[in-house]
Amino acid sequence: MIPAIGLVVGLVVGIVLHPDVPLSLQPYLPIAVIAALDAVFGAVRAVLDGIFDDKVFVVSFLSNVVVAALIVYLGDQLGVGSQLSTGVVVVLGVRIFSNVAAIRRHLFHA
Repeated sequence: MIPAIGLVVGLVVGIVLHPDVPLSLQPYLPIAVIAALDAVFGAVRAVLDGIFDDKVFVVSFLSNVVVAALIVYLGDQLGVGSQLSTGVVVVLGVRIFSNVAAIRRHLFHA
């Protein structure tokens, strides 16, 4: 439940503090958020499956965010940033929905 609590705390802090994101980083923020959500939902699924490891979660969280941001940065440098952003969103979106489906099956046995 630590990942879910961390997600809620992060959302509340972001809503309350209204942090300013530098203009140069704004294209990468949505991708980083989706990558982080993928790691959080994967962690929740691992907790429910009884195989959660905090080290794996931290490495997964950080590597997802960094790799997704690097892919989008590379796309921007090559002039195809929006296409690579869409690809990252689709891949991570499929993973998120897969994890949510597994969580639903575990919680509701359906």
